[in-house]
Parts: sequence; structure tokens; C-alpha cells
Amino acid sequence: MLALVGMGTFSDRFPHELSGGQQQRVALARALAPEPALLLLDEPFSNLDPDMRERLAMELREILKSAGITALLVTHDQYEAFATADMIGVMQDGEIAQWDTPYRLYHRPQTRDVADFVGMGSFLRGKLRQQDGISSVEFELGVLPIHARTDQALAGASASIHGDVVVLLRPDDVIHDDLSPLRAEVVRKAFRGAQFLYTLRLKSGGELLALVPSHHNHAIGERIGIRFDADHVVTFAVE
Repeated sequence: MLALVGMGTFSDRFPHELSGGQQQRVALARALAPEPALLLLDEPFSNLDPDMRERLAMELREILKSAGITALLVTHDQYEAFATADMIGVMQDGEIAQWDTPYRLYHRPQTRDVADFVGMGSFLRGKLRQQDGISSVEFELGVLPIHARTDQALAGASASIHGDVVVLLRPDDVIHDDLSPLRAEVVRKAFRGAQFLYTLRLKSGGELLALVPSHHNHAIGERIGIRFDADHVVTFAVE
């Protein structure tokens, strides 16, 4: 079991001679030793730094897969859940609001609350348009065509009698483009190494989040060009 969790060469160490991450691996080996049918993990990486937490989460997935053990992991860290799980349940008010794959939770959240909780996003008002059998959402920055039939059906169900909807835009849906006529003002920026997370203010006062390669180092107050590249157009009813 120690070899399985990458600790085979540390069997002669005392607990105080192990790092936090190594101690977590030993705890996992102890839990796996009885060959349980179901392993329960309650925030197993909460006392580790972010880099170690993400690395161990990915290693844990590989270990559980190789051991053929089903695990139920409870966590408040959605990225830890994304890295580890095949299926994720989002709990709200004591109930499961959505049970789905990590990909669908992020790209096709079923409620606005789930969309707001999972990942970062911005919500903008728009109008659903239908022309020649093609659906699209028109909002202050232009028109977003809705290609997927599932997204079209959801948009139709969420629209008011006047076609009013709220559109979810993830940071990766907003592309920095110096040649675009659409402009937005940088109001906040967070350096993330390879990327900046920009908060952009539109003319209406609404705000967007955008992930931009960090060599595009724009100043607060600068107006930059943006365009959209959204594979999934997710809409919700106006509250």
C-alpha cells in the first residue's frame, strides 16, 4: 500500500520526519489497506497548500482507479472536485441541486445558483431571437448564435413572453482582441502567472470576467478590445 501511494521508500521514517503531503499519503494507505468497497473522504487535503492539494487530488484519482475503489469525497474546493471526480453533486440547502459530470456542471449548469457557484461567470441581460429556425441571443455587445439543440430548447424555456433572458458568460468565453470594435474598460486585474483575470466594465455598467495571456499587461482604466467565442450559450430566466 505504501508503494501504491508513492511512499515505499519511506517505510522506516517516523511520523514527525514526514511532510504534510507525505502524512496524507500514509493516511490514504491506511484507509486503502482493508480494501474497502467504498472510501469516504471528508476534505482530505484541507490542511495543504494549493499546489500540493491539486497535485495530491490528481494522484488520488489515479490511486483509486488503479485500486478499483469507489470513493465519496466531500470538499468545498470545486477545483479539487474537478481534478478528482467522475461525477459531482452540488449541495444547496441540504439538497443536491445538480448531479453531473464536471464538464457539464461547468458548461451546462441547470440553475443560476449552480452556475454562480461552479466556476467564475458573468450574467448579462439579453433577448432571445428566432429567425429562419435559428436561435440567437441579442445583448449589448452583439449577437450570440445558439447552435446546440439542447441550448436552444433551454433558451426557449427560460425566455419570458417578451424574449428576455439572462446569459451566462465564462471568462474563457471572452477573448481579448485588439482589432475588435467592442471595447471594455479594465477595472480590476489579478495576475495568475500565465494569465491575467481581468474584470471589464461595459458601457451599461455591467461587468465581465476575461482570462487573458499575461503578456497582455493592460493598465486599470484602459479600454481593450474583446470578442466572444462561446461553444455553449447558457441562458436563465430573468429574476
